[in-house]
Amino acid sequence: MSKIWSDERKFQIWLDIEVLACEAMAELGQIPKEDAAKIRKRARFSIPKILEIEKRTNHDVIAFLENVAESVGPAARWIHQGLTSSDILDTTLAVQLNESCQILLDDLQSLRTEIAKQARRFKMTPMIGRSHGVHAEPITFGLKLALMYDEFGRAQERLTQTRERIRVGKISGAVGTHAHIDPKIERVVCEKLGLKPATLSTQIVQRDRHAEFMTTLAVIASSIDRWATEFRHLQRTEVLEVEEFFGEGQKGSSAMPHKRNPITNERLSGLARVLRGNAVVALENVALWHERDISHSSAERIILPDSCILLDYMLAKLRDVVEKLQIYPTRMADNLALTKGLYFSQSILLALTRAGAERKSAYEAVQRAAMKTWKGEGTFTENAKREPEITAKLSPVEIGRLCSLDIHFKHVDATFRALGLD
Repeated sequence: MSKIWSDERKFQIWLDIEVLACEAMAELGQIPKEDAAKIRKRARFSIPKILEIEKRTNHDVIAFLENVAESVGPAARWIHQGLTSSDILDTTLAVQLNESCQILLDDLQSLRTEIAKQARRFKMTPMIGRSHGVHAEPITFGLKLALMYDEFGRAQERLTQTRERIRVGKISGAVGTHAHIDPKIERVVCEKLGLKPATLSTQIVQRDRHAEFMTTLAVIASSIDRWATEFRHLQRTEVLEVEEFFGEGQKGSSAMPHKRNPITNERLSGLARVLRGNAVVALENVALWHERDISHSSAERIILPDSCILLDYMLAKLRDVVEKLQIYPTRMADNLALTKGLYFSQSILLALTRAGAERKSAYEAVQRAAMKTWKGEGTFTENAKREPEITAKLSPVEIGRLCSLDIHFKHVDATFRALGLD
């Protein structure tokens, strides 16, 4: 990813655009074909020389053009004919974003592959589901990971769709009217670079496209944050159902030798904030003066490469977390048993209403049994069997059948099939 955003790659794309434009002009008979051939053969650039020239010109594209002209000779007069700097800059940016998208999509696929492995492995491993951080009803750890798999599938969809709107170049001149450059040249250059020509542009490609790209990256980062936060909660000492891998020789605290902290997940949560902040900058860049100003340019030189490189890193790190996650089914079972079957309360409530009980009275009867359990008076199943309003409608055998994990997991297979995880 860093190579895509290197000066070497940037200037190479600049050169490709200029050479392709000259070749397209030659095909249209606008410049001599032999000069286009010389430009193709001779055109070179030197990054140190470009930077040296830029100290004098205070203009990066002019510095580049001067340097290239030195290697080409007289035929260099055709280079940049009818183009403006943003024709080069924005078209190059589109190439870089398109290439970055491919890496990020590959990252997402690799992450989902690892999630799928773990989801299948723990498909029927029982654990307590939580709402408000409080025990709710049983789920499986495989279902939790299947949800993660599904979420990052939507990330793939969003990035694929956004890629099509960012994969747009322009070779249309100073205010986008093609006054000095034939639209056919724009089409040829963009096509050879794997881009689509903008239907209409000003001096620049409009920044709503880049804002969408950046917000898409921010949403993906927020999904990373969501799961990093989930794993952090599950690693708390009081829960300890999963644990981030802790390598031999690794240290958790400078003061407390016993500590094993979820540092990678905490790092991911922190970095997600950076990407969300960068997305705000991209949204601010949408409103520019008339056919353009350059208030967006300085910010984009930071947020676009940094965000692509950062998300690439974050996706790789999360994949590593999932692959090496220490998972403790026994602790999940222990936590599941903490509330002595309280999570079966809804099964009893629904059975009572199906048996003809009025919902309010049924709810209160089940709640009475639950409150006894909360106070330590036996299990929920035992207390339900002692509650007259419950036993008036349900037999002890039926209550026992309802207080079973099988009821909660009967659709797990179907869910996995629907996600393509079977």
